[in-house]
Amino acid sequence: MKAARAATLGISGIAAIIVIAGLGSTLATTINSAPQTQAAVDVDGNLSVPRDYRTTYEPLGSWAVAADEGRGSKELHAVFASPGSVEAYRKDGRFPDGTVLVKEVFKTATKEMTTGTVSHADELKGWFVMVKDSTGRYPGHTLWGDGWGWSWFDAANPTKTTSTDYRLNCKSCHVPARATDWIYVDGYPALKR
Repeated sequence: MKAARAATLGISGIAAIIVIAGLGSTLATTINSAPQTQAAVDVDGNLSVPRDYRTTYEPLGSWAVAADEGRGSKELHAVFASPGSVEAYRKDGRFPDGTVLVKEVFKTATKEMTTGTVSHADELKGWFVMVKDSTGRYPGHTLWGDGWGWSWFDAANPTKTTSTDYRLNCKSCHVPARATDWIYVDGYPALKR
């Protein structure tokens, strides 16, 4: 029993050293999601889509955007959060500094099935990435403000944003969610306590 505890503590200690060693000086206070934050943000504050989000991030929920005409949906949005973010949110009702949110945006295909009219994810349009920044680490950067880093990426290039200024390109869609730190938390069952 003591040997098992010692092995567990040893593995935990090694993991902690690896996480701490991987932190950049600007992200030193974000231990829980530091590797994910670094995967999404470079030293100059430029965002990108983290390569491993589908296998290492936690699913938050999904949104269906109704078709402009006819039945079904025109888009499906699937949202993921960096590891530890959901647990932290459940604890105190806010995302911790360094949290990375990735929203996949798909065009849909809609057809009649035995269950009714069904829309499913079809072609990936792109990603919307947000990184929580409660410390203002990139002052003057046009994609950082109001407590977040904000960027849209077309499916063809997950490393180069097409966003130029979060106030013009991103924020307007989030105004109705201002009271919940710009995030539509009511659509994410994983955040419910």
